[in-house]
Amino acid sequence: MTESGVRPPLALTMGEPAGIGGEIALKAWSMAWAKTGGAARADGAVPPFVLLDDPARLEALAARLGLPVPVKAVGSAAEGAALFGAALPVLPQPLAAPVTPGQPDPANGAAVIASIDRAVDLVRRGEASAVVTNPIQKSALYAAGFRHPGHTEYLAHLAGLTDEPVMMLAAQDLRVVPVTIHVSVRDAVPLVTREAILHAGRVTAAALARDFGIARPRLAVAALNPHAGEGGAMGREEIDIIAPAVAALRAEGIDAVGPKPADTLFHAAARRGYDAALCMYHDQALIPLKTIDFDTGVNITLGLPFVRTSPDHGTALDIAGTGKAGASSLIAALKTAEAMAARRRA
Repeated sequence: MTESGVRPPLALTMGEPAGIGGEIALKAWSMAWAKTGGAARADGAVPPFVLLDDPARLEALAARLGLPVPVKAVGSAAEGAALFGAALPVLPQPLAAPVTPGQPDPANGAAVIASIDRAVDLVRRGEASAVVTNPIQKSALYAAGFRHPGHTEYLAHLAGLTDEPVMMLAAQDLRVVPVTIHVSVRDAVPLVTREAILHAGRVTAAALARDFGIARPRLAVAALNPHAGEGGAMGREEIDIIAPAVAALRAEGIDAVGPKPADTLFHAAARRGYDAALCMYHDQALIPLKTIDFDTGVNITLGLPFVRTSPDHGTALDIAGTGKAGASSLIAALKTAEAMAARRRA
């Protein structure tokens, strides 16, 4: 609790200012509060958050989109939590250049990065309960001198992690963890190693217990090749790499099974048999998740000393500033972050 007795809010980052981050933040606040007779009434849909952004930009965006959201600059996260029902609280993060929706400007890259840095600092100081990140435009940040592959890797750097970060995607009754992430399929195959599977399995099992309240997590490990290699006829990765990794996880007391053919791992009956699926490459994990629930997927970084979630979509530059962006994934990310933070507090 803060000194005022209010629970620390979530810290929501700016994301790419030319994308849809500001719009979905405004819409998420609108979903959290309904105006009745001049008073704000919480409906429980969204936990309180403070946004690290440029208040003037948000006010102009709300006016452009016709969203009746009062924007209020605040001096602290605690102040933001206290007035969340009356206005969208914003910890000011000024931008260096005017924003044109759909047109990222590298001049604003420093502000985008500073927003992430401040959110992490707030959580480390106990002033916020978790970090929730709006989508970034990597090309604009690279042009501004950003040297990390993406959010996940940068957060691992801020946390001082020496091991590779682990990414989980969650939606409805499915959680997936890609063992290899943002590399081509050609490059992913040699990265599927016993050590990589062990690392992903250990971190996932620990996170399921600590952050999701699952006493004995069950992991299903996907095969790499069709039909799990068909006994070696379609590849030996299952025999030489994946099966030994699963055996090692089980020897450590982790309830892991596999390698399981990926084409039968994600139907409803199969999903009831595990708490998370370890997948060998990016699309093997994300295609089933986005097919099952495209709108409310959540990206979660596992293994950090703080909770971090994000909506499972990009900056959507093509619809930025049009009012078409939906806030469902951001709301799911906020709710997931609050639930995870509550379990860590407990």
